[in-house]
Amino acid sequence: MEDTDHNYYTSKTFGPSDPMSKELWVNIDQMEKDNVKIHGILSNTHRQAARVNLSFDFPFYGHLLREITVATGGFIYTGDVVHRMLTATQYIAPLMANFDPSLSRNSTVIYFDNGTALVVQWDHVHLQDSYNQGSFTFQATLHSDGRIVFAYKEVPVQIAKISSVNHPVKVGLSDAFVVVHKIQQIPNVRRKTIYEYHRVELLKTKITSSTAVEMMPLPTCLQFTSCTSCIASQINFNCSWCHRLNRCSSGFDRHRQDWVDNSCPDEVCMWMCVYAMQLCVYKDRLVYSDSIISELNCISAQNYKYCKMCVSAPAAKSTAEDSTHPLRMGLILGMVLLLLVMVAIVLVTVYIYHHPSSAAGLFFIERRPSRWPAMKFRRGSGHPAYAEVEPMGQEKEGFIESEQC
Repeated sequence: MEDTDHNYYTSKTFGPSDPMSKELWVNIDQMEKDNVKIHGILSNTHRQAARVNLSFDFPFYGHLLREITVATGGFIYTGDVVHRMLTATQYIAPLMANFDPSLSRNSTVIYFDNGTALVVQWDHVHLQDSYNQGSFTFQATLHSDGRIVFAYKEVPVQIAKISSVNHPVKVGLSDAFVVVHKIQQIPNVRRKTIYEYHRVELLKTKITSSTAVEMMPLPTCLQFTSCTSCIASQINFNCSWCHRLNRCSSGFDRHRQDWVDNSCPDEVCMWMCVYAMQLCVYKDRLVYSDSIISELNCISAQNYKYCKMCVSAPAAKSTAEDSTHPLRMGLILGMVLLLLVMVAIVLVTVYIYHHPSSAAGLFFIERRPSRWPAMKFRRGSGHPAYAEVEPMGQEKEGFIESEQC
């Protein structure tokens, strides 16, 4: 058994001889048949995904989910925007691979919701490009307390030997946030860019038949509902409170767009401590902590480390006056340096334009943005399509969302 800290989760892996491996496996055959559902479409198709509604709030990276998307490829997609390239990020993957349930009548995708947990089982599924290797049976269980369990009944081959040529092979978790950008050249057109801010990658060598992995969620900033508890929190993240959103965040979660659009990072920087945290400056207004403590909760012994400046008022004024002259000199030098850099860039650009075959020209051509690996959204045939652009410029095939049964 191993206990690994992944910042957002801790994981424990149980081997075949550990009793916990059998205990964590959910025997769906013993459950009430009315609650067990065999998805007809997923059980007879390849590279399909279907939405499933939860009867409970499932915390995933601190976000409460009531809907997930089950895919034939051995994983669960957790994003709000359903696109073709579901394997890129925002997933719960007990064993993501190129499984094709349509190859065998015995292959099924089953899920069961008892009100406090959802069990998704890929039963006797085969790899499309390696059918003769045997069938896989494994499951993922999502608990209402945020706990995630991967259990494996049949894994006929080593996961490290599964080919990833036609499909990614992953075991773990991932989450991301989507940012919408306006394109100035094209009115009323926006580009969506997805940023993966965290990933949990489990050791594939530890995954064999009769093994299990249990992942426990760790505290996040999103769970704090007041300024006091947010600023005073002592967890793995630097939590900040945004009064405009009435939300606690580290700045990196699914609400990143709202956090930036509402200038929450700037609001955080407006807080300063004066008189050893006896006074508070909030939005250029000096107030006594006693008169504002109940309203804003801006002063406490725990949030001392988050103060931008801790000096007395006279000392702050004196420091500001003394630093005026060096600041002016620094500003002038900075402007001169910036001007020189701009002139140099213009000269280099002109030279490369007229000498494209030069060493410098070839260097920038080979490293132009169109050759960089990236993840981006595209518009296509009325359905929002997502493509993961590989370093070699090839795009992976995607998933097509199917109707819920």
